[in-house]
Amino acid sequence: MNRDQRASTLPSMPLYLAFDFGLQRTGAAIGDDFTGRARALASFPGEDWKAVLDLVDQWRPAALIVGLPLDRDGSEQPMTAAARRFAAQLGERSGLPVHLADERYSSLAADELLREARASGRMTRRVRKGDRDAQAARVILQQWLESRG
Repeated sequence: MNRDQRASTLPSMPLYLAFDFGLQRTGAAIGDDFTGRARALASFPGEDWKAVLDLVDQWRPAALIVGLPLDRDGSEQPMTAAARRFAAQLGERSGLPVHLADERYSSLAADELLREARASGRMTRRVRKGDRDAQAARVILQQWLESRG
């Protein structure tokens, strides 16, 4: 059996694409069930539907995850409605299932990950504004993957 035949017999693991929606910037991350890990992809201006749908076409995920901004006590805030609208439009435009995931503290976790990457030397350039958004999407997706077992 050659390599291509072996690859075709392996079960395909679904990919998931996550978004940390923001009015100024939206971050994106990709992850899968096989590794159970997520990684940051990119960030782009607000509701850049071309960028969003290009990522969907490129990665062909099984589902999409959108971070749901909530207050510390779990109550909704003004940004929650905007994220819900983005998620609804994302489902309509992509034709894929969309899951909402609690994103409390994802930006703080992203900041910490970026600080650690800079301190360890894994990240040698300065942190850009979009880095935080992409890392926040990674945190959201990682937590979502872990919450599913």
